[in-house]
Amino acid sequence: MKADYADYFKIINDISWQSADVFDFSSCLEPSWLLELGSLSRLFSQHCQSLSADVIQNTQIDASQLTDFQREMLGNEACLLREVILAADEQPWLLGSTLIPLSSLSDAQFDLAKQGSKPLGLTVFQAEQVKRNGLHLATKATDLGLLAARSSRLWMNDKPMLVTELFLPASPIYRKDSLK
Repeated sequence: MKADYADYFKIINDISWQSADVFDFSSCLEPSWLLELGSLSRLFSQHCQSLSADVIQNTQIDASQLTDFQREMLGNEACLLREVILAADEQPWLLGSTLIPLSSLSDAQFDLAKQGSKPLGLTVFQAEQVKRNGLHLATKATDLGLLAARSSRLWMNDKPMLVTELFLPASPIYRKDSLK
């Protein structure tokens, strides 16, 4: 599974984001999934028997590697980069890329650097204080077809992280009756 989708993480840095309030939803997308402000992992888990995160990368990156959009959302700071393929019943549904500023990892309620194969949303939304803002949406043409993406800033106990998700064709966010 890793080899099949690893190159798609590069797409995430080339997306032209739109604010969610101006995004034009196509007839093949279910807006409620893209606009979900709670745990998408928890929502996904309601539609499958097992949900797992196949970790592609869990490493520290320098602030110079951030895109302008990422700096705008998080500031200019070194981050932990966590990239995963989220699979439902062993079927890949989403590529997730999370940037967590190193300052957000200090004195944290949970050790997100050692999350392993547990989906991040299942941990983050157990925190005392969690909120999401800065929701941006996009679509991106790929050889898999037109894929939907979203990016948002999650705040866990007043510490930010940037979560970016690229939805793969098997994901339930696509209206199957409208796909060709």
